[in-house]
Amino acid sequence: MPPRPNASLRPLATALLALAALGIGAAPAGAAAPVAEAPAAVAARNPATVTVTGTGSASAAPDLAVLTLGVEVTAPTAKKALAGQNAAAQALLTAVRKQGVAERDARTEGLSLSGVYKDVDGASKLTGYRASQSFSVTVRKLATTGRVLQAAMDAAGDAGRVHGVAFDVADKQELRAEARAAAHDDARAKAEQYARLSGRPLGRLVSLSENDGGGPRPLAVPVEAVTKDQGVPVAPGEIEDQVTLVAVYELD
Repeated sequence: MPPRPNASLRPLATALLALAALGIGAAPAGAAAPVAEAPAAVAARNPATVTVTGTGSASAAPDLAVLTLGVEVTAPTAKKALAGQNAAAQALLTAVRKQGVAERDARTEGLSLSGVYKDVDGASKLTGYRASQSFSVTVRKLATTGRVLQAAMDAAGDAGRVHGVAFDVADKQELRAEARAAAHDDARAKAEQYARLSGRPLGRLVSLSENDGGGPRPLAVPVEAVTKDQGVPVAPGEIEDQVTLVAVYELD
């Protein structure tokens, strides 16, 4: 009579038979090895690309001027310095408004009162006070820029100061759009050239990013060129905007 299998081994044998039935635990005879992915498929999934930088600029004649004007008065006492500064500032503002500058286009940028000291026998001695105020004045009728400057300085007298003059454009969006179009065309032309050099057709645009340069910058005029003795000559010139971008194209 054959020996009977150990009863404790029966559950293990049953589990092994079940796994074998499902094809688990042993590779079937003659099973084929995994097929390597074709190079063409890999290339299609990871296409070659070309990265280029495009630059473009656009310029336009300015249509407004921003004047930075001020008044400064020195007096023996703080009260007198402030009174003189207030009178000069009021005269300056009245003058520019008479020249057509709107209320919204003239604003105070800074106001200060400080002591004036002098070195006497090796010691610093207070000799008076200096009161000053600065203004930003936007002139939207460009042809009147010189006249507004002259009127402001005449009204403020010896207390008048010209800190700077800058020309700008009111609508910067159009200028920026032209610069972007030029930068895009420049990037595309460079990518097409690299594609030809590589012997590959230029494919689709993958990504495009712009390096923000802050937009058109006002054209500043040196303060030395703006004085009462010279009749306040101004030269508007042109405003320029420049855009730089990075573009990535596929190579088919």
